[in-house]
Amino acid sequence: MDKRKELETPVERKGRLTTVLALATLISAFGSSFQYGYNVAVVNSPAPFMQEFYNKTYTDRYKEPMGENLLTLLWSVSVSMYPLGGLFGSLMVAPLVNKLGRKGTLLFNNIFSIVPAIMMGVSEIAKSYEIIIVARFGVGICAGLSSNVVPMYLGELAPKNLRGAIGIVPQLFITIGILAAQVMGIRHILGNSTGWTIMLGLTAIPAVIELVLLPFFPESPRYMLIQKGDEKNSRKALQRLRGWNDVDAEIEEMSLEDQSEQAEGRLSVLSLLSQRSLRWQLVSVIIMNMGQQLSGVNAIYYYADSIYGSAGVNQKDVQYVTVGTGAVNVFMTIAAVFIVESSGRRLLLLLGFGICCGACVLLTVALNFQESVSWMPYISIACVIIYVIGHAIGPSPIPNVVTTEMFRQAARPSAFMVGGSVHWLSNFIVGLIFPFMESGLGPYSFIIFSAICLVSLIYIWIVVPETKNKTFLEVSQMFAKRNKTEIKVGDGDWPLKDSKESLESSEKTTTF
Repeated sequence: MDKRKELETPVERKGRLTTVLALATLISAFGSSFQYGYNVAVVNSPAPFMQEFYNKTYTDRYKEPMGENLLTLLWSVSVSMYPLGGLFGSLMVAPLVNKLGRKGTLLFNNIFSIVPAIMMGVSEIAKSYEIIIVARFGVGICAGLSSNVVPMYLGELAPKNLRGAIGIVPQLFITIGILAAQVMGIRHILGNSTGWTIMLGLTAIPAVIELVLLPFFPESPRYMLIQKGDEKNSRKALQRLRGWNDVDAEIEEMSLEDQSEQAEGRLSVLSLLSQRSLRWQLVSVIIMNMGQQLSGVNAIYYYADSIYGSAGVNQKDVQYVTVGTGAVNVFMTIAAVFIVESSGRRLLLLLGFGICCGACVLLTVALNFQESVSWMPYISIACVIIYVIGHAIGPSPIPNVVTTEMFRQAARPSAFMVGGSVHWLSNFIVGLIFPFMESGLGPYSFIIFSAICLVSLIYIWIVVPETKNKTFLEVSQMFAKRNKTEIKVGDGDWPLKDSKESLESSEKTTTF
């Protein structure tokens, strides 16, 4: 009883956005997540000039023009190297964050940005398109790491009442990165024959800024306490992040989490897959990441230019309308930051996938009648914008937030590694298969995407609980019943404060 009272003594205060927390969030998101978005879109606008460079380089070397098939192949490889690098980066997440820490991994990751940026910047002078292909793989590794480590780092820095909002900031900076690349790609800025190498090399700037500034900010307190056993520095980091000295409540909550999973140790991916207590969390992460990437977001952007053209937008002005679509994406992600703590994660996921499903069905109809009905192209434009809005409020930002919240410290790196690998593999598959779907099915491709959105929505409705304002241990507890396991907290069976579910007496770590 005395021990129970002692653990319940610290009074938990509601977290606030301190200067240290805000700056750590902005610097890590700008230095890492921004680059992911920027490098997604950076090759779209200057593609004709880059292909011209490929052809000219080949002609200078071999004294004959490059064949059209070879050019298409080399360009496809250049584009697909990015998601392939992302997949490799995701596979490096768990070992790096466990060895170097969250902040340490982000600093190390800048190697995969600065070196490729220099390579792409000098590719024209070096007269080598091979350099670009290798460099695209390098920035892909950078994106694969940052897309997983930044949400993990910020999720562990943030107090539970701000975790959703801060967890969406990386996605916000991804959309800002896409928008920045679209703006830079305007013909009279850098999207031309003389500016494209500069445009590709600009990705080094956020990396250098992060490399200089991030060392002044704290490492994840949870990593220091639970994985390194360093309570002194963990307490100091928490005091800086929270802006007050009394952090006993959070230290106790972390200690409870540490005690509850000591038997597990650090979980590798293989042991994570065999943990019955984590079965539904893992399935949920896989479904959400597949739904995010296979829901047709890349296909929507692929079709966007032709949709705008058919609606009467001048070919020279399409680039400005594309920038406008990117701005809508940024605006709606900003909206998600402000509403996620009041509306919750689950509602935004359901709403987002529902909107995307409806927009895909309507877009299929609109594209089929585009030639015969004069006003139908405007419906197509509306569908594109509605889809972008739906994806920006739910499927894009929320999966990483929920991944952070569904797993405790020992399992989180491996969970992000699995989720990130699924994310990038799905991205790669869509890039590979969609051109064939588009030529074979045309507008009916979007019926497949709408079905994927619907399946994702149904799964989330049935399985994924609301994780808003819950500690990581409380979220594990919510899944315990579905996983048919029990939770052990420390040496006893005390219920956690504020939990709506009853705590079971012990967590049995059994295999499937």
